[in-house]
Amino acid sequence: MSFMRLSAGDVAGFKVLFALMILYGVSSYFAYSAIHMKFVAPLAADAPLDRFSEARAIEHVRVLAEEIGGRQVGTPGLQQAAEYIKKQLELLKERAGSNIRIEIEETVVNGSFNMMFLGNSLSLTYRNHTNIVMRISSVDSQESDPSVLLNGHFDTPPGSPGAGDCGSCVASLLELARLGIDSGWTPPRPIIFLFNGAEELFMLGSHGFMTTHRWRDTIGAFIDIEASGTGGFDLVCQSGPGSWPSSVYAQSAIYPMANSAAQDVFGAVPGDTDYRMFATDYGDIPGLDIIFLLGGYYYHTSYDTVDRLLPGSMQARGDNLFSLMKAFANSSNLLTAQERKSLRDSTSQPKGGRPIYFDYFARFLVLYSRRQALVYHTIPFAIFLLMPLLLRLPTGSLYTSFNSYCDFLKGLLCHACGITFAILLPISLSVLRLLFSGHSMNWFANPFLAFLMFVPCSIVGLLAPTIIWREIPLSQDVLTLALSREELADEARFWGAFGFYNLLTLVSSIICDPFGYFVPDAIVAAVVGLVTGWCLGPCIPVVGKWLAKPRIIQVLLHGSVIAMALSSQFFPYSNDAPKRVVFQHTVQTIDADQVSEVSFDFAVVDSNSLMFVFHHAPDVVKELYGDKELSFDTVPESNTQRWTGILPINALFSRSLKFPKTTAEIMKEYSKFPLLTSHISPSISTKGSRRVNLEFSLGSLKEVWVAVLNITGPLSNWSFADNIVPAPLRIGNGPPSYACRLSGTGHENWTFWLEANTTEPLRIDVAVLDLHITEQTKELKGLFPSWMDVTAFTSFLSSYTV
Repeated sequence: MSFMRLSAGDVAGFKVLFALMILYGVSSYFAYSAIHMKFVAPLAADAPLDRFSEARAIEHVRVLAEEIGGRQVGTPGLQQAAEYIKKQLELLKERAGSNIRIEIEETVVNGSFNMMFLGNSLSLTYRNHTNIVMRISSVDSQESDPSVLLNGHFDTPPGSPGAGDCGSCVASLLELARLGIDSGWTPPRPIIFLFNGAEELFMLGSHGFMTTHRWRDTIGAFIDIEASGTGGFDLVCQSGPGSWPSSVYAQSAIYPMANSAAQDVFGAVPGDTDYRMFATDYGDIPGLDIIFLLGGYYYHTSYDTVDRLLPGSMQARGDNLFSLMKAFANSSNLLTAQERKSLRDSTSQPKGGRPIYFDYFARFLVLYSRRQALVYHTIPFAIFLLMPLLLRLPTGSLYTSFNSYCDFLKGLLCHACGITFAILLPISLSVLRLLFSGHSMNWFANPFLAFLMFVPCSIVGLLAPTIIWREIPLSQDVLTLALSREELADEARFWGAFGFYNLLTLVSSIICDPFGYFVPDAIVAAVVGLVTGWCLGPCIPVVGKWLAKPRIIQVLLHGSVIAMALSSQFFPYSNDAPKRVVFQHTVQTIDADQVSEVSFDFAVVDSNSLMFVFHHAPDVVKELYGDKELSFDTVPESNTQRWTGILPINALFSRSLKFPKTTAEIMKEYSKFPLLTSHISPSISTKGSRRVNLEFSLGSLKEVWVAVLNITGPLSNWSFADNIVPAPLRIGNGPPSYACRLSGTGHENWTFWLEANTTEPLRIDVAVLDLHITEQTKELKGLFPSWMDVTAFTSFLSSYTV
């Protein structure tokens, strides 16, 4: 009962704590409402024709994701989607007024190039990928007029119906094109809608457009829309080159959702978008990359369905896009590629860097240049440096001001220590919890658990230096000042925190682009600690003296321990937060009609291993392994090379397993397997290099998504990527090799040549990923529980020496 006997200081401290909880709770509610678009009312299908309607757009998503379904390269669904898009555009063309010119093209693109992706240097060669292009312009426009491009892709990754990624993008563009025609607006500059059919295979559709299409050099600005989820705030994740696209967005977006910090961290995300093809790799077109970010649980899974789209998201996106499209088209800064080059050549001024910008609850956008940022963020830091002198000048000597300055520095160090403790303490407790818990990531399906576990102990970490501070002597003689020691300490902590945050702000203005089992929980704990420190840290110098009480520290620590104990009772996954499992039916072939080995291979991408998966899928274990005990020691490991068909994504997998199977079903399903042959005798040049001419056939495979050639040996040249060999890479523990991904449908075989600079042979490992799966695979996939999302495919492996 002694706990109930609180002192007056404890009571005041709890009042402050509860007030902070209410303050941050209300702020969090408004932030949640903003990022979930709760304040946007979606318009119905019978909305006026001069307004963007979310309901009309969702009908397009329903056709793409439900009636057509998966739209992967190599499947019938992709061509059906292209036909649907083209039909919708033709219907719009019939309704257009006499003052509008509409041109619609279905283009087939082919190409070969090298690129860096996920830190790996790859070569990509493709053929027969389909893009649908529509150009809306006034009848008075010229072919060479600068234009505005809007881009979205209609293909999907394996195993996903792609309602969010990126049926929502295609549907938004279709409704936007309709709005452009039905609203009676005559575009002053041409508007190009690009529906590209091969983004998921590393931006091949946009590459084909940028390297072959006749309108590519007319594009003066672009907007790329993407989705890594099913809605929510439609964040500007990348902008540039220069500051003009951001300025247009700031002035015209109805619901601005942008933060320049997103671009600083985008490079750390394991993925990419078509933005790089337009703005960096194959053009310097000013533009925006706008991405749905919420609903990431369903990203690239079978759960990416129409019913999971967040209401209001597409409405906000559509309203923004229509306003942006008109703003870009009306801008005098819209220039063709040749005009941009001439402008750069005629001026010695450097191109403006990316500005600083951020939105306030999607209501308005604050934007200023990086040069202004240096001024704005330097002034507060200068105030921090001058404040000891200004505060002590009327009452003390220069020596006293110097002592005040030393105390301010102590306050800054104290605050920095608080932020550090706020991160380290949750990490430590998360590790301790996992030592006694059955599995990690309990917060995955219930994110509120992460806040319950880690926010209280983060606050304790923030308060720890405040408690220690009381024992640190101050540099000033309190007898010479009309201030108590406590007031001096509060002042030093306040100005120390002030200096700490302004120092970080100043550094962020100068630097443009920052380049197991315990890991996920430790990362989440660190992120929660950092956010808590960033949000609550500025208040600590003001309220710390009330919160740094033993009773409050006890309550916070007990709260964290209880929350961690309770969280261990929660299951990490659910149908709304599925566990991702990759399932490969692996076929090792010798030639066009012989199989040497068949297996079922499994992999996962988070810290809960395959043993966790099989523990909760006993029917799968029984089918694969009978009644025998299953463990990592009793089942052979599936090495990285067996997953070459999804290179370089396989680098993200944790330990994978292989279960041998019989060859009977595969031999019954396929009559011919992929085969690599030499169709012309090797030739040797006068310089001693050896060239081999090869032909690659896909056999009787049904829905080929991609084929990967991994070449090991003294490769000096090849016929891919304009005869440019990429930097070597390593697959697993193998030697340095060179990888080329082949994609695209076609009856003809692939033909190419390789050149070696010595007589040493070249080894070619071939992996072909077929999205068609056998009945046995379908049955096994159906045995997994519903909270597991299983991506299944068939992979054919073979090796050759030439």
